[in-house]
Amino acid sequence: MRKILLPLLFCSSPCFAQDGSPRLPPELTDPATVQRLTATMQALSHALLDVRIGGVEAALDGREPSSREKHMTVGDLARSKDPQFDRHLEQRMATVGPQVQRSIQAINRALPEMMKSVEGAQKALDRALANMPDPTYPKR
Repeated sequence: MRKILLPLLFCSSPCFAQDGSPRLPPELTDPATVQRLTATMQALSHALLDVRIGGVEAALDGREPSSREKHMTVGDLARSKDPQFDRHLEQRMATVGPQVQRSIQAINRALPEMMKSVEGAQKALDRALANMPDPTYPKR
């Protein structure tokens, strides 16, 4: 089963371009896609910062949360440990887009060699499977 599925998995992959050289689909290498991904990550991080967690500590202590605790968020907790948290977060988010773009370019450059390695592994797997004893062969 693995012998059949592994080649199909890689042969049907969209990372194979028409010229035979494996590449990531253009949708992934498009800078506009990276910008949308970065914007989505920023929105998700801000949503996470707004999650209320104040009642958790009180519940773990077995008591009712105070009015201040009821409104405490992940962002409030982060800001209490780092007064410059918002500025640091925005600085980190500003570097995400270029980092993702560089990572995609590196993957695209490395993909042909990675696919050669996968093909080599497939051949080794085929050889190993060919040398396995037949379970239906009569024992002596």
